[in-house]
Amino acid sequence: MLIRCLAPRRRPQRGLSVVEMMVGIAVGLFVVAVATLMVGSQLGENRKLLIDTQLQQDLRATADIITRELRRAGAWTDAETGVASTVLPSATQNPQTTITVSSSPGAVTYMYSRSGVNPNSFGFRLANGAIEAQMATTSGYQKLTDETTMVVDTFQITEQDSTAFTTLPIACQKLCSDGTSNCWPTAVVRSLAFSITAHSASDTSVTRSINSTVRLRNDVLRFNNGTSYCPT
Repeated sequence: MLIRCLAPRRRPQRGLSVVEMMVGIAVGLFVVAVATLMVGSQLGENRKLLIDTQLQQDLRATADIITRELRRAGAWTDAETGVASTVLPSATQNPQTTITVSSSPGAVTYMYSRSGVNPNSFGFRLANGAIEAQMATTSGYQKLTDETTMVVDTFQITEQDSTAFTTLPIACQKLCSDGTSNCWPTAVVRSLAFSITAHSASDTSVTRSINSTVRLRNDVLRFNNGTSYCPT
C-alpha cells in the first residue's frame, strides 16, 4: 500500500509588513502635520482678528470721548450777556473761546463753564503711549487710554484753516458811524480735526488709525468795533 505524503498547506499572510506599516505611519504623520498647521494658522488668524477688533473699538471709544468733549469748547453759561438787543445794545465777549493746539506731542487745551461761576480748563495730550485727559484745572491729567492694551503712536490735532471758516455777519439795529455795516460783528464757525494712530500692545503688527472732524457748537463772535457788540 502506497502512502502519499502531502506538504502542509501554507496559510495566507495576515497583517501588514514592516514596509507597509512604515508607509502608513509616514502618511498619517503627514496628514497630522498638515492638520496641525491649518489649525495653528486658523487660531493665529482668529487671535489677530480679536486683537484688531479690540484695537478698533478702543480707538473708536477714545475718538467719541474726545469729540464729545471738544464740542463743549467755549460753552458759556452767561451767553445771554453776549447778545445785543434793544435792552442791551452792547455785549460782553465770551472769555472762553481760546483753544491752544500743540503738534509735538499732540495736545489741545480749551475752556468752558460747568458751574457758571468760574471757567474750567480742559484738554487732551499724548504722553508715554497713552492719551491723557484733563477734566478740570485742579484735577490734573488722567489716562484716557491704557497703554498695556493699546499703545498710541501719534495724536495729531489741528485747527481748520481760517480761510475755510464760515463767517456770518450779525446784523445790528444801527449802522456804523461811517454809514456802513463794516463795524458789525461776525460769527465765526470753527472746526477741529484730529487723528489717532495706535498699535496693539500684544501684537505690534496690528496697527490702526482713526480720523475725525469736530464742529464746535460755540461759535466765536468777532468784534469789529472794539468792545461794543453793536453801534449804540
